[in-house]
Amino acid sequence: MTVSTKPLDVCLQGLGRLEYRGYDSAGVACAAPGMDHVVWCKKAGRLSVLENELAKHPLPPAQTCIGHTRWATNGEPSDINAHPHISQDGKIALIHNGIIENANQLKFNLQSEGYNFVSQTDSEVAAKLLGKIANRIIEDTGKPDLFAAVRRLGKMLSGTFAILAIDVRQPDVVCAIRRDEPLVVGLGEDESFLASDVTAFVAYTKNALEIGQDNAVMIRGGRVEATDFDGNPVEARRFTVDWDASAVEKGGWDSFMDKEIHEDPASVRETLMGRFDLDGNIVLDELHIDESTLKNIDKITVVACGTASYAGFIAKYAIEHWVHIPVEVALAHEFRYRDPVLTPRTLVVAISQSGETMDTLMAIRHAREQDSKVLAICNTQGSSIPRESDAVLYTHAGPEIAVASTKAFVAQITACYLLGLYLAQVKGAMYRDEIHGVVQGLRAMPGKIQWVLEHDADVVKSTAIALVSRPAFLFLGRHVGYPVALEGALKLKEIAYAFTQGFAAGELKHGPIALVEEGVPVVVIVPSARQGNVLHDKVVSNIEEVKARGAYTIAVAEEGDPDVERYADVIFWRPQCPTLMSPLVDVVPLQLFAMDMANAKKLDVDKPRNLAKSVTVE
Repeated sequence: MTVSTKPLDVCLQGLGRLEYRGYDSAGVACAAPGMDHVVWCKKAGRLSVLENELAKHPLPPAQTCIGHTRWATNGEPSDINAHPHISQDGKIALIHNGIIENANQLKFNLQSEGYNFVSQTDSEVAAKLLGKIANRIIEDTGKPDLFAAVRRLGKMLSGTFAILAIDVRQPDVVCAIRRDEPLVVGLGEDESFLASDVTAFVAYTKNALEIGQDNAVMIRGGRVEATDFDGNPVEARRFTVDWDASAVEKGGWDSFMDKEIHEDPASVRETLMGRFDLDGNIVLDELHIDESTLKNIDKITVVACGTASYAGFIAKYAIEHWVHIPVEVALAHEFRYRDPVLTPRTLVVAISQSGETMDTLMAIRHAREQDSKVLAICNTQGSSIPRESDAVLYTHAGPEIAVASTKAFVAQITACYLLGLYLAQVKGAMYRDEIHGVVQGLRAMPGKIQWVLEHDADVVKSTAIALVSRPAFLFLGRHVGYPVALEGALKLKEIAYAFTQGFAAGELKHGPIALVEEGVPVVVIVPSARQGNVLHDKVVSNIEEVKARGAYTIAVAEEGDPDVERYADVIFWRPQCPTLMSPLVDVVPLQLFAMDMANAKKLDVDKPRNLAKSVTVE
């Protein structure tokens, strides 16, 4: 690549697409032939702050550029702590995702040699150390070799990292190393890209390479070289991105969250596509776990965090009903610390939108050490969790940019249903006609979600505006409505900053009812009254109980339910659907409710405070 403004332009565009991963500061660094030191600019705050600074003080044309948007884990958000960090002599710039666990000892050693530090970050330690290594290589060989330097750096660091670096002495080269942090290569024509997510470069190429654990990579124009930390060549798996750059644009919507909620129906539809043969049987070719192994599975453990764990909780009800084997749901960050009981006949299902959730990644490594099979349910190709699992079931929600998950959640539920029905098919736990009947119900769900979007939007919005000043909310549900209540509470908490709590409705009289007083909004997920569902009357009774104590009641209920009409102040209706499928529609008005309330408070619904899209550190 010749010297131009393109490297910086591409870098800034990529940072804009990746800002959902972290947005408390941003920075860039560039290198070009003839430069005596790298040029850089970094600012605390959103990417727009950096762009404004660059407009006032432009950087010179360059041949290579690296950039970073930060979510602080080490050192407060500030100009000084922002990335990139620079070597002592100014020749090298470095950016880093992750946590360097031995940074304090390395820093002490460097300080004793006269190195100076200006930030509170572990990443600056890596930059100074890389500068020292690079200079030592020049002393020993007479020429710069950034690729060798980053490999040596990787062997000296403990913790997690994806590190990118440039050196003005090799201005046509960008080098990177990774351990437990995402890193992919984009393969263009006479140009290459490095990023934590294909979203950064999909406007330029759909061809990408996965970079393996403890591997290093060097890009130079259109050339890519990958090795381990010892310099031995490694094979990087190639894959093609199945969506284009328009998927990461708002396309006229007020926010990405608004767009992505309205993509709920397509997410379910796309996740179902290609998973059936001509006879209607479920075919999950990508599982790569033979049927004999699946037949012997006697227990399923779902590991996940946040919204993904609620998808697993919903899956528990469905899979236990269809397959008749126990399912437990474990928060990934607690899983390996409680000595879980795992055997070769346990199937561990890891659910993660990004495929990079560090707690979940650590959980599946522990499971594989116990000889359990691991199946990943993931939305992101080339990510770590699918690569380290025995099998993967990809959702096809497309890129999800808003930090609060919406369309990925319904896609995860759909994938869990497919897995449960497939296990029932393999184990013979259901008759073929029964499975086909459930599948038909599942295939009808995109249309029912669309019905909710079209029929409930106005009443949801007016309710959110009316309740915008209420300080606290309770969410209640039973059976599959319980995890929906948990998810509804989480959404309102995440983006509208309201104190919310979700409870199993049966627990109401065991403590939570003490919180109910005049005007407190209580959101209740009401089961269908059809087919003699005893839970319906119990939940309606809960509505009566809280209403008698002055609560403002909001019900999510099946269209035309007379009992709910009698007692609820506001109703978000759902069309008729099978009980186990109802979470796919019940969660949609709760997603809209959270978004509408955040908008009414004039909050940034796509980038809530203190949160990042993918939690890649423990």
